[in-house]
Amino acid sequence: MSFMDPLSSLLSGIRAEGSVVSHAVLTAPWTVRFADGAPLTMVSVLRGGGTLLLPDGTERAVGVGDTAVVRGPAPFCLADRPGTVHGPHAEYEIACFTPDAECTAQELGGIRWGTDPDGATALIVGAYRASGHRHERLLRALPPVLVINEEVEVCTWLETAAADAAQRSAGSQALMDRLLDWALVCTLRNWFDQAGAAAPSWYRGLADPVLGPALQAFHDRPAAPWTVASLATRAGVSRALFAKRFTQVMDRPPLAYLTECRMADAEALLADTDLGIAEIAKSVGYADAFGFSAAFKRHRGLSPSGFRAAAAA
Repeated sequence: MSFMDPLSSLLSGIRAEGSVVSHAVLTAPWTVRFADGAPLTMVSVLRGGGTLLLPDGTERAVGVGDTAVVRGPAPFCLADRPGTVHGPHAEYEIACFTPDAECTAQELGGIRWGTDPDGATALIVGAYRASGHRHERLLRALPPVLVINEEVEVCTWLETAAADAAQRSAGSQALMDRLLDWALVCTLRNWFDQAGAAAPSWYRGLADPVLGPALQAFHDRPAAPWTVASLATRAGVSRALFAKRFTQVMDRPPLAYLTECRMADAEALLADTDLGIAEIAKSVGYADAFGFSAAFKRHRGLSPSGFRAAAAA
């Protein structure tokens, strides 16, 4: 069985699908409103720049080589400068996931496409759909906006790929969607690497030389009857040393982390599948539905059936 690390698992429910705006070339003054309600939106600045304006009043400047990931679902704006929103300017809106939207690599809302040698702002935008609830744990680990600066060569490559997609040749949209998926993974991984202690514990733990092997084993087989002793064996250290190290790095004891992960998996299965409670209990490491239901209610405040009904509503 191949190893599914936590980041890959959480990203498995979120994808770019027909949601690319490529080579949007804008001449100031302008604003672009992002009204998708998407869980995540990624904006890469190929040339020029602007300021992200978030609903909470946050302003974040982005320039050449910057890739910003904005956590949804609230609408937000990108403007050439903050003051533009209060004066005459060209207004555009991107809403890829609204009914009858045509948000592909083509002209959208009056935005001019193509290469501008005069250096007007050029963007690539990807909005990401979610299937189910598994991605919600990832969103809770992210700030409202994060910005990573990419190498110039990466921007050039992205622009070339976007230009190909804009020509709407066979397979171009699928190519761009997969490229945006790849770019999102790389951007998040780079941000987590740079975040250090601010990165989520499930990410930090995998990089730890002691905890890494044990966490890989658990995430590979989360339903196995893991104990602190068996995880310590995987780590190659004593039970006491493993428990101490785990609590230091992960901010909680080993069994508390295992339970948290299993409850998160159970939530996704309850909300996104029709599996019975007994089946879900077994898949997340509980011997019977009774023990699982008691643990779930203790940790979530609702019975599994109550949680499923609430999620459906």
